[in-house]
Amino acid sequence: MPQPPALTPEQRQAALAKAAKVRRERAEVKEKLKLGSINLTELLAMADGNETVGKMKVLSVLESLPGLGKVKARRLMDTVGISESRRLQGLGSNQREALLRETAR
Repeated sequence: MPQPPALTPEQRQAALAKAAKVRRERAEVKEKLKLGSINLTELLAMADGNETVGKMKVLSVLESLPGLGKVKARRLMDTVGISESRRLQGLGSNQREALLRETAR
């Protein structure tokens, strides 16, 4: 098994701080989705320019939408043909359109 890279204590601290910041940003985006402050269309537009949003998994985003739980989100992804490991930035235009069409119902 490969060993993690050897980091100085300062580099490790900086990496931990960056990871915590990214987790906070992703949690804020999910909370905004739950509250309806932003919709899926806006989020997909943000994913193109924002690396933090772009690296979010599609499944976790769908589970954050109001009215979609874990089961419905997985079923929706199967219907559209999106892998569970797919991230927002990796969605093609057809997959985005299909997601928006299915969530609008």
